[in-house]
Amino acid sequence: MSCSVRRVKLDHATDPEKKLSGTAQVFAREAHIRSILETVPDAMIVIGEDGRILSFSAAAERMFGYSEADLLGENVSTLMPSPDRERHDGYLRRYFDTGERRIIGIGRVTTARRRNGATFPINLHIGEARIGEDRVFTGFIQDLTERQETEQKLHELQSELAHVSRITSMGTLATSIAHELNQPLTAIANYAETARDLLDNPDAETLALVREALDECAQQSVRAGQIVRRLRDFISRGETERRVENLDRLVGEASALALIGSKEQGVDVDLKLDPTATLVLVDRIQIQQVLLNLMRNAIEAMEESGARQLEISSLRQGDGWLRVTIADSGPGLAPEVAAKLFQPFVSTKAAGMGLGLSICHTIVRAHEGRIWTEPSRFGGTAFHFTLIDAGRDGNG
Repeated sequence: MSCSVRRVKLDHATDPEKKLSGTAQVFAREAHIRSILETVPDAMIVIGEDGRILSFSAAAERMFGYSEADLLGENVSTLMPSPDRERHDGYLRRYFDTGERRIIGIGRVTTARRRNGATFPINLHIGEARIGEDRVFTGFIQDLTERQETEQKLHELQSELAHVSRITSMGTLATSIAHELNQPLTAIANYAETARDLLDNPDAETLALVREALDECAQQSVRAGQIVRRLRDFISRGETERRVENLDRLVGEASALALIGSKEQGVDVDLKLDPTATLVLVDRIQIQQVLLNLMRNAIEAMEESGARQLEISSLRQGDGWLRVTIADSGPGLAPEVAAKLFQPFVSTKAAGMGLGLSICHTIVRAHEGRIWTEPSRFGGTAFHFTLIDAGRDGNG
């Protein structure tokens, strides 16, 4: 048996026909591996050091609307919206020069672009490998919009829970306010009634008592104001942990998340971020809450619009501040609504609580910035807010 095995090995090494058979086996093995990879539900894209596509899986074809033949040899930036499309080659060069990993082996939520031009949120993971002297990068991509139905159900459940929570919180707050304010308001009413009655006989002694009663009214009014301020401070309390953050990344992640679970079909999202305005001093979670709120409001505002254009831009103002703008092509705001838009319980939505923009206003003000609206160049509304420029020393 052992001799027979050795003979087969010798034949395989010396017989040209066996060599062909071995080559065929290699191709068969490669085909087998490829067939397995084609069943992976995540899209898989392999690129070379020059950013050109070497492999484009069947899942990627379904996700992006291109065939592999369409894209082989093309730059992978074809699948990216602005500004990543224009900056991708620079990202690669920076990685080759510095070795600093910003995505490779880390992963991130970002935005991609289909063949029809529609943008959609993705979860991107990139791995690096060497084939001989060459490096290749393999990207695994999950389409986050495929989770829309689940996200929508979760969103509805969260909305119901949030509604119950708001009612409970408002009830507790109303009870607290009523309890705290009851005493000074009762005193004010009593002193005012006393002063009114004393004025029936306005002699010198009575007028002195009236002044005393009015002084007490003033003191109780001040006390009531202090109670309101104390409650407001208690509600808004919470230390913000500010750090220097990359604005491009904050906006990219927020724009990707804004598309999840929303009716964004046909929305053209365009990022126009100032390459010199990249660093801000912020609480990352709070500012992403502002971005997410404003983007979702814009998407909802455009539901009935023919053209749905959402533009997110940034600009270094040169006075220690960066300005972020979220502009839409919706119907715009009525002047009477725009004048009090950031006040609590003012909403443009029929079923809205009117707290979202008030929260945005509170967060931006807590960051020492300001927030305001103007008509957008698309005919809708543009929300602007400012953040501290952490790169104003020239290193941003």
